[in-house]
Amino acid sequence: MSEEILINVTPRETRVGVVENGVLQEVHVERALKRGYVGNIYRGRVSRVMPGMQAAFVEIGLERAAFLHANDIVRATQPIEGENGEAAAMPTPTPPIVELVHEGQDIVVQVVKDPIGSKGARLSTHLSIPSRCLVLLPYAKMIGVSVRIEDEGERARLKELVTELAGPEPLGYIVRTNAEGASREALADDVAYLGRVWRVVQENMRRVEPRTRIYEELALPLRALRDLMRGDVEKVRVDSRETYDKTLTFTHKFMPELAERIELYSGERPIFDLYGVEDEIQRALKKEVPLKSGGYLIVDQTEAMTTIDVNTGAFLGHRNLEETVYKTNLEAAQAAARQLRLRNLGGIIIIDFIDMTDAEHKRQVLRMLEKSLAHDHAKTTVYEMSNLGLVEMTRKRTTESLERQLCEPCPACDGRGSVKTAETVTYEIFREITRAVRQFEASSLLVLAAQRVVSRILDEESASVAELEEFTGKTIRFQAEEHYAQEQYDVVLL
Repeated sequence: MSEEILINVTPRETRVGVVENGVLQEVHVERALKRGYVGNIYRGRVSRVMPGMQAAFVEIGLERAAFLHANDIVRATQPIEGENGEAAAMPTPTPPIVELVHEGQDIVVQVVKDPIGSKGARLSTHLSIPSRCLVLLPYAKMIGVSVRIEDEGERARLKELVTELAGPEPLGYIVRTNAEGASREALADDVAYLGRVWRVVQENMRRVEPRTRIYEELALPLRALRDLMRGDVEKVRVDSRETYDKTLTFTHKFMPELAERIELYSGERPIFDLYGVEDEIQRALKKEVPLKSGGYLIVDQTEAMTTIDVNTGAFLGHRNLEETVYKTNLEAAQAAARQLRLRNLGGIIIIDFIDMTDAEHKRQVLRMLEKSLAHDHAKTTVYEMSNLGLVEMTRKRTTESLERQLCEPCPACDGRGSVKTAETVTYEIFREITRAVRQFEASSLLVLAAQRVVSRILDEESASVAELEEFTGKTIRFQAEEHYAQEQYDVVLL
């Protein structure tokens, strides 16, 4: 599988596209005025404790107070023997939140989820600082290895090396997937780097004021290299000389063996026009996703969950209905997995596959979905298919979806996805006229409304207007306003 990372930089916005086999799989966007907060560490102040929710709200200097649950507060743990003889930590039962924090208390916290919608940021006091190969856990003396490193010999080698490099310091580490095959020198560099960062964080903890940032996560281009740069990435193209120099310096320092893959892009075409990335982003903002077979998906993101509906469309198959449904569902499983990554959809996700009667077909479709999700960097959990052909799954997301980052609710329909008909607005106007005449004195009335509404009133409702004028004893004039949305109108007393 060939993979490329494209980094597009403009003065106010940075975008990163991950392309696998010529097809866009992920898009990350960061704007100068709206940088994300995930990974940032703050000195916060508890503003409110909510015993009923086992949580507290903490002011960290953002627009809204952030949310800290009792489960996300560091507490004393006692070591136990885990699987394979590895040491594990058994947390004590979570005490009441009032025993952990109190209003007015200063507390060091890290953002684990950006503010999404109307919700504030999610916090934790379990601090973690990532590097290329490792994640530092300053409050947990343990060494863990990513489950995505499956070779037992490699897992043992990495754990032994990191344990040796960590020494007697009371710090814990998680070995990341990127560390697979890493040399002792590379791991030693990461341990030294994380040690330096942690010392700076500790110094800032002592001196900064409440509601102040202690540590800031890397900017998007460097974060993308740290988290996405793997051995199978053939090339990283950057269209900004300044950012190229920064990425090159970063790569030489943390992953020198991959530095030659960083390339300054100076082509005449915009970098996101390569592989049709710009067009793919535009398609990812639409609800309908066409399938090659002629079927299609309908992706609907709501506040509570995301639903993906599978339809056969024009695909009729060659043998029978069951074959048609099975082949459409197989293709839909692959497409749905890609759309989740591309659109950065998270939380609860329901995929409504077309009903299948064959149990083996159901298993194959579910297996295809799980296989297609294997390349996803976000954690996913897929449950068995229900009798109705529904698959429930969850996908961890720490930032807003692509649509929420790039779009806003339609001002005409307020995000409902539909507007009132001209007929409905007409009768609302008639009721408003009656209400206004009863409340206020006026010799005549002027109604301002959208062109389509005014045309309908003067054409189909002219008799109704005459009756209304007779009933109210007032002259009523209608004026079309070019810039009014269909639901918008004003009744003016003259």
